[in-house]
Amino acid sequence: MKLFGVIGKPVMHSLSPVMMNAAFRAQGVDAVYLPFQVEPGDLVDALQGLRAIGAVGINVTIPHKLGVYQWVSARTEEARRAGAVNVVRFTPTGAVGHNTDVGGWWASVAPFLGEGSLRAAILGAGGSVQAILTALAGERPGSEVLVCCRRPEQAEALAARYGEWLSVRHVHWPDRHEAIARADLVVQCTPIGMWPHGDESPVEAPDCFQAHQVVQDIVYRPLHTVFLRQAEARGAKVVDGASMLIWQGVKAYEWWLEREAPVEVMQRAVYEALEREEASGHA
Repeated sequence: MKLFGVIGKPVMHSLSPVMMNAAFRAQGVDAVYLPFQVEPGDLVDALQGLRAIGAVGINVTIPHKLGVYQWVSARTEEARRAGAVNVVRFTPTGAVGHNTDVGGWWASVAPFLGEGSLRAAILGAGGSVQAILTALAGERPGSEVLVCCRRPEQAEALAARYGEWLSVRHVHWPDRHEAIARADLVVQCTPIGMWPHGDESPVEAPDCFQAHQVVQDIVYRPLHTVFLRQAEARGAKVVDGASMLIWQGVKAYEWWLEREAPVEVMQRAVYEALEREEASGHA
């Protein structure tokens, strides 16, 4: 039996085991996918141990994406551009680091976007934003990205990193509504509105949303955040955060196994799990 898993802290809430084990069952793959909670100080020991016991691959989540990036013996182009690793394939001589957050995010929004460069407004400047900017740099170079965050130096660092392909500008947090109103694509990348604070939203004036926009919240607990409900009420096309989780998982599965993933099975596993959580009051 092949061993796969996800490392992080916290990690026991992860939906990746539900999604990946459903995919293995659907395709008759003799494999299991398990969550491993790993303290930052134990990261190298955990990685070496997983490799030693014959693990095939792992996903990597907070707070280990940079540490794993530094540890792996080789990196794909997507990982190098994003500056982070969220998926690893162990080899007899080391480990290869990859980043499926980049392609996973793009797959989640691309069907709803028109052609050509975009004007995007991003709320927040954390790790997920690098994956989004990496995708935009590759798929829609020349796009304007307004990064709405409280610390200007974070946006300035992103502008320096991606300035060759994108026009990245800082927007002060109090001015975020004006930035949203000017955008074609809006992505919410802060933890605001995440369970157990599901009654919160980073938007205080919902009339900033426009009917032509594509609006995504990468929070998926709860699945239907206040932020998305605000945008949908204004006629925007909304994309939930679970879609990014699913598509990065699809791309990880295909990278590990070199076969087409059962996308519908993986989608159903994640959405049914989230619906059960919401029904029980835990999301």
